[in-house]
Amino acid sequence: MANQIEKNIEELRDLIREHDYKYYVLAEPVISDEDYDRLVKELERLEAENPGLITPDSPTQRVGKDLTKEFKPVTHKVPMLSLANTYNEEELYDFDRRVRNTLPPGEAVEYVVEPKIDGASVSLNYVDGYLKTAATRGDGVVGEEITVNTKTIKSVPLKLKNYKSFKKSLNDFEARGEIFMKIKDFKQLNKEREEQGEKLFANPRNSAAGTLKIQDPQIVAKRPLNIFLYMLVSTEEEFITQMENLELLKKLGFNVNKEYELCRNMDEVLRSCRRLEAKRESLEYEIDGAVIKVNSIRQQKLLGSIAKSPRWAVAFKFKAKQAFTKINKITWQVGRTGAVTPVAELEPVFLSGSTLSRATLHNYDEIKRKDIREGDTVVIEKGGDVIPKVVSVVEIERGKNSRPAKPPDNCPVCGSPLFKPENEVAYYCENTECPAQIKGRIEHFAARGAMDIEGLGEALIDLFVERGFLNTYADIYDLKDRREELVAVERLGNKSIDNLLAAIEDSKKQPFSKVLFALGIRYVGAGAARKLADHFLTIDKMITAGEDEISKVHEIGPSISGSVKKFFSSKANLNIIQRLKEHGLNFKSEVKKAGDNFFTGKTFVLTGSLSTFSREEAGEKIIALGGKVASGVSKKTDYVVAGENAGSKLDKAESLGIKILNEEEFLKHLKE
Repeated sequence: MANQIEKNIEELRDLIREHDYKYYVLAEPVISDEDYDRLVKELERLEAENPGLITPDSPTQRVGKDLTKEFKPVTHKVPMLSLANTYNEEELYDFDRRVRNTLPPGEAVEYVVEPKIDGASVSLNYVDGYLKTAATRGDGVVGEEITVNTKTIKSVPLKLKNYKSFKKSLNDFEARGEIFMKIKDFKQLNKEREEQGEKLFANPRNSAAGTLKIQDPQIVAKRPLNIFLYMLVSTEEEFITQMENLELLKKLGFNVNKEYELCRNMDEVLRSCRRLEAKRESLEYEIDGAVIKVNSIRQQKLLGSIAKSPRWAVAFKFKAKQAFTKINKITWQVGRTGAVTPVAELEPVFLSGSTLSRATLHNYDEIKRKDIREGDTVVIEKGGDVIPKVVSVVEIERGKNSRPAKPPDNCPVCGSPLFKPENEVAYYCENTECPAQIKGRIEHFAARGAMDIEGLGEALIDLFVERGFLNTYADIYDLKDRREELVAVERLGNKSIDNLLAAIEDSKKQPFSKVLFALGIRYVGAGAARKLADHFLTIDKMITAGEDEISKVHEIGPSISGSVKKFFSSKANLNIIQRLKEHGLNFKSEVKKAGDNFFTGKTFVLTGSLSTFSREEAGEKIIALGGKVASGVSKKTDYVVAGENAGSKLDKAESLGIKILNEEEFLKHLKE
């Protein structure tokens, strides 16, 4: 009897999986929603009566009940490289020439053209036919685990189809793809959010990426996420072609975009790209270009990669979509650094998956150059299909009473006089207590990539600043003492506030480099913050360092060093840092200096392109092992690490008799 129940349960699971595949992958349902729901309820009943027979791959286990408290790091089997972009036919032919020049003479080259899905990259690891983990791309080497959320997507198989029927060894592999939302599903989601008074998503890509980082999988399950898979990666099996990979993915039950095409030469590639671009408006999902890949896996390996991009693939970006609309008004907004920038308030227009009502005008010089005025009819586009901008003015439609725009004399938020530094295009509000600057600094501090405080977004920051709860980002860590006041705020409540306070507490685990970036020092981006943190190791050493010493850090120039010194010369900033220290934030680098090794005390210069990692990453490894990295070759240089296409630095090193390391030798010393 027990064996029969187990058999019935497994047969029911297989039937539901098949219907999921036909509905969510093939878009060819064969039963009604009512009949499908009846099958699921019957499976739920049998599993409830026999809990010992519940397995992780069961269709009933797609939506977990536990909150994801943290997204753990996952190391990809093979790095998830980003693609270099091309924008015209000439650049595509250059790519083709580079491919042919690198391969052995006379080898024929085929290409596969696939649509470039505008979504969130993901890698799915399957072991013995079952989904084990799902991870974001991250930095290409290490991503964040999003398995629980990815399982809610019904086009992601929890158990593979026909897994044991293939000759290929597929015991452990990664399937890579893009998670996205269909345009109609995105519009419906935004309509529902508008009806509920919630903030609207900017575009399908942002909504998909944001959904994957929600801590509650039951909320994720309600979002209309979908997936296309485009690559199969295995360290234990050799594949022949990309076309073979795509066909294999389909047979295993994955949702593979059908718009791919095999091309024998670059002329055919261009025709395929233009075909995709022409179909762009009729597709159910957003694409922003085409991906061109060398079909032969053997040739892909021969071509290898440069820094973070493969030599065997490239993206062909489509022309930005444009639309006509009217500028109702030119307003000025204040950023966290006090920079006052103009914004065009537009007659709402739908473009590239979202309704636009604002567009950046960059600065006053840009307004003068294009002669942009209120009331003008303009052409707008999304730069890189993301940021709306005004391309040009339709002057023939301009009214007779039109007048050129002028910058304000005073800050539009606090009323303080504006200041325009010499040799800069921006105007600045110098009042550091300006509410707009306060909001901007706190928003930057809490953002992903900085302190990553889940739930502390723009709307909540605006509310907390206006109510006096936040005046500096150090005040974030005092919010726990205001819990009762926060809970009493309309539309908040116990659960949301407790989640926010937990996220604030969790942010204290962020490494020194991210804390340093979060401080919002002008010109100090995430990369510069990492270099400074690795060099000085503690905030105290950085505070006491002179401007010259800061400039000696690899790729830190006078603009950054001057800005860092100015920031730490402010008593107000030092007081905030002291408060953050008292709250337990990390102001010491995790980089540990190694004992004596090949790199200790030596000075290195990097030149050319490395295939294993970028020059920046190589420099960080040298510094972590006790070495120094210089930007120029001199008699004090101990070694020059020369990658592909090394230039004048290599010539100078040879003329000075300085020792040269190729990439293989450099890697060997790293492993010692």
